[in-house]
Amino acid sequence: MLPQISLQEVSEVVGHGMNCLLSLTESYPYLYYAGGVVFAAIVSQWLAERRRNPRGLPYPPGPRGMPFIGAFYKIPETKPWAAYKEWSKKYGDLIFYKAMGQNYLIVQGVKEVNDLFEQRSAIYSDRPPQPMATDLLGWKFNLGWHPYGPWWRRHRKAFHEHFNPNVIEKYDPVQNQEIHRVLGKLLREPARFNDHIHNLLATIIMKVMYGITISDDHNDPWMTTIFESLQTIGKAGIPGLYLVDHIPILKHIPSWFPGAGFKREAERGKKVTDRLVMKPYEAVKESLRKGDAEPSVVAALVSDLPAENDPTRAEEETIAANIGAVVYIAGADSTASAMLACLLGLAMNLDAQRKAQAEIDEYVGPTRLPGVSDRPSLPYVDAIILETLRWHQVAPFAIAHMTSEDDEYDGYFIPKGTTVIGNAWSILHDEALFENPSDFNPDRYYNNPRTLKPDVTFGYGRRACPGRFFSDRNMFAMISAILAVFDILPPLDEDGKPMKLDLNPTDGIQSYPGPFSVRIIPRNENAAQLVRDLDA
Repeated sequence: MLPQISLQEVSEVVGHGMNCLLSLTESYPYLYYAGGVVFAAIVSQWLAERRRNPRGLPYPPGPRGMPFIGAFYKIPETKPWAAYKEWSKKYGDLIFYKAMGQNYLIVQGVKEVNDLFEQRSAIYSDRPPQPMATDLLGWKFNLGWHPYGPWWRRHRKAFHEHFNPNVIEKYDPVQNQEIHRVLGKLLREPARFNDHIHNLLATIIMKVMYGITISDDHNDPWMTTIFESLQTIGKAGIPGLYLVDHIPILKHIPSWFPGAGFKREAERGKKVTDRLVMKPYEAVKESLRKGDAEPSVVAALVSDLPAENDPTRAEEETIAANIGAVVYIAGADSTASAMLACLLGLAMNLDAQRKAQAEIDEYVGPTRLPGVSDRPSLPYVDAIILETLRWHQVAPFAIAHMTSEDDEYDGYFIPKGTTVIGNAWSILHDEALFENPSDFNPDRYYNNPRTLKPDVTFGYGRRACPGRFFSDRNMFAMISAILAVFDILPPLDEDGKPMKLDLNPTDGIQSYPGPFSVRIIPRNENAAQLVRDLDA
């Protein structure tokens, strides 16, 4: 018996289809041609799942869908993490739905996240195919999207050798040098704080990874490549927002065919991706050939490559190029997003700012900047970092997982091949765990070890972000230095009164604070002089 569909739901289908033809259903004309394929796949999957679920366990609760297309038209287009949190009020912390024959499970509870991603990591550590992102846009270089297996392990091992907690201290000299430079920029041009923060992180990453120095020019080609790459991946990184992710055969249609705009979009983006991965890598190889290469991670990886005639040479070279690109694109911009959110939060909570500055004044004093070695003596600054990561998730969904086997959990059946999305935003904005979760309030973490730490913002289980330790170290060093010498204040209106600020995060696989302004002024003349001396 077919489910009863209300007029409101039919209206939703039509409205959704009209509003998102480009991003979700730009390939809509191909539904007619692919209908038979989709129908056969759905029936085949249904029969297979009936055989694999002999006890007839139900799926977790979730929204009803239309025949054949499922709940495809209900997938939220804007701020899906907030929409899924609303769904949880009706369905609970496990939400299951089908879309175009694919199974989706949204996980939004602390217990469920731990049970599935941590305790059952052997089953929940794979990645779903995302043809738009990996095949068409060329983001196969990103180890975060690699299927769980030997190829991912080889990348992870190479990454871990250079960014595990025991070795990242060696990058502190580069970090400190660039922090001194950016403090000078903030003193001279405080209104350009957004550019300065992005340039800081990109410069640290490029020096550490490639030994390349980025210029202060806003149009620096290395910076431009980062921004263009992030624009190309955009919504493509969120599972299910392109029809080709549901019907992979569509990736083979020619780009000139009517309605194949997603292919033309991908062809443009693929050129940017290739430049992101190969241009800095080739620059390092050329410098090594000339004998003037600066010390860097990629230079070390290239120097350790097997001989040209070794059968593993090509694969090892691919790994070296991929590792460089992953840190280049992810490390620079994600940490910049978190730092900007921190500045915004500090301008919205001046009391927290004063507490941190008093702590720095007491334990560090006015003659030097705080550093990572001072962290044990600066618990309130540490609380600010934790609250920033809780308040603003750079990647609200992290990267989707996929089940590699059928599973049963809490009386529900979860089929093999289900795309599993952990909603970190929902967990870290749960009113049952955090009072007034939309407020930036570091007090909730200050000397309070029972408060849930924002670890989920870095991903889950075996697939947690391997660069989190390096990012955290950069963030603490920069934020503590800014607090030591500057006040971060809200802008003033025409009457000289402080203006109201709002986080207003953006959409996409990676989220940023919405556009905002703050006033950055030296705390006193001694602080200003310290900045000048360090930047001399």
